[in-house]
Amino acid sequence: MNVRFNQLSLLILLALVGCSSRPESDSKAAQARLEENLPSEEMPVPSDKKPPSEFKPFVVYKDKGSPNRFTPSGYMPNGECLKMADSHTQMCHEGKTCIKINYSVECSKKGRNWAGIYWLNPPDNWGDRKGGYNLTGAERLTFWARGEKGGERIEEFKIGGVGRGMDYPDSDNAFIGPVILTKEWKEYTIDLRGKDLAYISGGFAWVTNTEANPQECIFYLDTIEYK
Repeated sequence: MNVRFNQLSLLILLALVGCSSRPESDSKAAQARLEENLPSEEMPVPSDKKPPSEFKPFVVYKDKGSPNRFTPSGYMPNGECLKMADSHTQMCHEGKTCIKINYSVECSKKGRNWAGIYWLNPPDNWGDRKGGYNLTGAERLTFWARGEKGGERIEEFKIGGVGRGMDYPDSDNAFIGPVILTKEWKEYTIDLRGKDLAYISGGFAWVTNTEANPQECIFYLDTIEYK
């Protein structure tokens, strides 16, 4: 009787083990079917995939006569010590023309000891008129620059900041500097990520002074654009 009971118990135990165990291949197939039926919102999204930017390059200066969006009309403090040619044709970075700027340090030392130029829209607009562009989506402003001799120091290259306290102020500003120029063309970048670019009248600017340039300051700019 005990022998029969032990044999019956063994048969029941084997049957239970067989029912609870499934081949590994069956388990993987079931998991695959489960993943296929997951709703799309539950599926993981690769972290390196971001929505493509819809912002198209916005030109401040490309070539003389090209559709440049801002005008170099904001001479500071009064322009008497500055000469600028935006149709210079020698040793440009690209295209037919580039910008040559001559800041007379000797002249400036007799006055306020600093100078600069703002590219504005519309011309001569310091925030008293409408004219700012919505540049939302731009992540940087890039430009190329070089010095006549090398060693020329520009205290700031910047965007925005126009019209503070006026009726139509720029929505934000950003800058880099000081920048020491070399004789060779070099690309520079102003980071615009996180900036409010909904209204920008001051598209580009540079400022320097006699302390940073005790003798002479001649330099060149080319291909200025928002990206």
